[in-house]
Order: sequence, then C-alpha cells, then structure tokens
Amino acid sequence: MIDIDRFKGEWRRNDILWTLARLSIFFIRGSMRKLFFGKSSGRVLIGKGVRILYSQNLFVGKDFIAEDYSEMNCLASKNIVLGDRVTIGKYAIIRPANMYGGEKGEGLRIGNNSNIGPYSYIGCSGYIEIGDNVMISPRVSIYAENHNYSKTTIPIKQQGITRQNVKIDDDCWIAAHSVILAGVTIGRGSVVAAGSVVTKDVPPYSVVAGVPAKIISQR
Repeated sequence: MIDIDRFKGEWRRNDILWTLARLSIFFIRGSMRKLFFGKSSGRVLIGKGVRILYSQNLFVGKDFIAEDYSEMNCLASKNIVLGDRVTIGKYAIIRPANMYGGEKGEGLRIGNNSNIGPYSYIGCSGYIEIGDNVMISPRVSIYAENHNYSKTTIPIKQQGITRQNVKIDDDCWIAAHSVILAGVTIGRGSVVAAGSVVTKDVPPYSVVAGVPAKIISQR
C-alpha cells in the first residue's frame, strides 16, 4: 500500500513503523470516504477531522491526500477537479460557495504533483486553475472575486461581487503568506516571494516580491 523505499537515510525503524501505521489509518479512512466522490482514480489518504462537503462534485486522480482538519466545500458549477498526487495541507480551506446558501461558485482545477499548503485559503467563487508541479506554501490566500463597493447608499455587503478567474501555470512556487488577487495570471516557472500581494499578471519565469508585487528578477 505504502512505498517503504521512500523512507531512507536517517529514518529510524520505530519512526518508519509509526508513520506507516498512521498512513494506514489515513488509507482506511480514505477508502471509505472516496466512495462518495464524483470520481477517484486511485489511493486516497484522509487525515483526522477532514471535512469534504458536497463530495459528489469532487474528482480526484491517483494518490490524493487531504491532511488533518482541512476543509473542502465542493459545491461549484465546474466542480473541484484534482490531478494525480495532489495534497491539501492541514487546516487549508477550499471554498467556492457559501454553505449557508447563495449563488454557486465556479470551482477549482489543480494539475498533477501540486499542493496547497497548510492554513491556505482558496476562494474559488470565480474559476481558479492551478497547473502541474505547483508548490503553494503555508498560509497563502487566493481570491477569485472582489466585493463591489461603488455605491455609498447601501452597505458593501449588499452590493454583490464581481468574479474574475485566477490562473497559476505549471512549475510555479508561491511562497508563504502570499496573496493572489482576482483576475491574475501567474506565468509558467514563476516565483512569488513570501508575503507578496499579486495584483497584476506575472510573466513566465519571473520572480516577484512586495506589496504590490513587482518583478525583481528573471529566472
């Protein structure tokens, strides 16, 4: 079930056994939960306290991992579609829609070998597309909507939202505490430095940093 060859180097025997036992529990839990998915193409590992709402709209590839206490609301018009070997980190939230009612969000697609870091927030009210081999570090926020606020005679909360898609191309690294705002495309092979706020498109193979993020070098 689990490839023991992955545990090499300085791993002690007791540490390997404890880890394999924990992953076995994840596997058993995942084997039951995936029966309610829209589709699953392989192994599913589900951690403790994971919430997957409207799971019939979740489509996953091989070796999907949802770590402890992550939350996925899958109520989306384009579903939540995840490729092979995708990991959703601890306490990460994927939220296309308000579970208490209102309009459906559009959803999320993540390619192969990509991950969402712990404590990240993916607000996929508008459509978010993340490519292959994308690393999203802890506490990253991605928003595919903006609140309307032009009218001063009514509360902002009652003025609705404007949705704009977000795209992160293949082989990008989004470092910790970064914020990606609606309407942005991050080009292939780019790096977003820690703590950046990305408000505009990023050309391929760029390194951006700051608030708002600006190009500081090319790879």
